[in-house]
Amino acid sequence: MEKPCRLLIRWLDYKVISRMRIDTNQFHASYPHFSVAIVKAARIRYNPPFEHSLFHYKANLMLLGVNIDHVATLRNARGVSYPSPLEAALIAETYGADLITLHLREDRRHIKDDDVALIKQAIRTRMNLEMAMTEEMLAHALRIRPEDVCIVPEKRAEVTTEGGLDVIGQAGKVRHYIYELQAASIRVSIFIAPDKPQIQKAFDMGARVVELHTGAYADAATPEQCRNELQRIREAAQFAAQLGMTVNAGHGLTIHNVAPIAQIPEIAELNIGHSLIAQAVFLGLPKAIAQMKEVMYRARNGLAA
Repeated sequence: MEKPCRLLIRWLDYKVISRMRIDTNQFHASYPHFSVAIVKAARIRYNPPFEHSLFHYKANLMLLGVNIDHVATLRNARGVSYPSPLEAALIAETYGADLITLHLREDRRHIKDDDVALIKQAIRTRMNLEMAMTEEMLAHALRIRPEDVCIVPEKRAEVTTEGGLDVIGQAGKVRHYIYELQAASIRVSIFIAPDKPQIQKAFDMGARVVELHTGAYADAATPEQCRNELQRIREAAQFAAQLGMTVNAGHGLTIHNVAPIAQIPEIAELNIGHSLIAQAVFLGLPKAIAQMKEVMYRARNGLAA
């Protein structure tokens, strides 16, 4: 009897909301703990179906993870319930995100525990949950069961993640964390500098996915530094791929610097947040995602910008 009742509730949710022309961001702000089903149903009216254009479809050759952390940053700046990270996640995947990335930091400065739980229930793609290597975060991941966990270094004083995880310096802890997550059928990625010894140690500890930190490339002060950092990323991606690892990348990427990274054939996925949310302030999130995916597609396929 329990299952038919749940189905009836979801059907009623759908019938009520589908007759309403509603801004679901405002709705969720007013009723943040209402059923996820009602929020999902509401976007049938609020968000038109994603149009799988040539650019969007073929850009999936390189996946785009949309990081929604800074939607929560904006919400928390005023201590209110809007804008909703849940709504941002739903809009992002509707308009072409291949996965939703979010970082649950120890100080909860942007994404909160409730955000993670609600988004995990609602999205139709997959969740890439970034977190520090602590027992608290391990327990949280095992409870939420995201499809992917990316282990990142974390310092309370930093504005954003400043570098890759030191796998060599804490190999035993890394091995334990990877084992526990993989035992729960969670794919584990290590956020790591483009450094071959660190990549090798991550592989030895059981990781089969790495995300290369592109911050030094993005922040390079001169063209020469930029070329040098790009070469480091190329060589690191090739090395990891030769080990049989899946190679992702991210940090500091924008529409202006993403093309050379997208041209590296070993890199399968980019996770981008701050620049997308910044562009969304002016263009809207759907157009910001479409713009990024078009740049990725053109770069990947050798087309003129």
